[in-house]
Amino acid sequence: MGQSLNKIYVHLVFSTKHRKPLITGLITEELFNYLGGICKNLECNPIQVGGHKDHVHILCLLSKKISLMKLMEEVKSHSSKWIKTKGAEFENFYWQNGYGAFSVNPSELEIVKNYINNQEEHHKRKTFQEEFLAFLKKYNVEYDEKYVWD
Repeated sequence: MGQSLNKIYVHLVFSTKHRKPLITGLITEELFNYLGGICKNLECNPIQVGGHKDHVHILCLLSKKISLMKLMEEVKSHSSKWIKTKGAEFENFYWQNGYGAFSVNPSELEIVKNYINNQEEHHKRKTFQEEFLAFLKKYNVEYDEKYVWD
């Protein structure tokens, strides 16, 4: 085959270091836009970016030109440097070391977009830890919980 073709939708999930509730107020929308911009610059078309006070969800189309690991490295490092310029309260901002990445069936894109859009409502009933563990269970990911959190 002469061409390299792919269409891989991925749902990325990661939190602030120690799940500190730093994603609030005026920074929220700007941060989500910034994260989407990083993805776009890496040719990983962002479909939906959102989250809640202590974590982020990104639904994007993974480019064939970049590995998932490199995408996450770029997203987290650039956004962490950027957010530290947004005021004294963000001087010690860090993302957690790890992340979750889950494949998305193209027929379920709207479901995932709605899920990301409704994070505030969703987290009135469930913590980030409960949400993330549910993703690991849903996708049958083997893990040791002592290594999941920071």
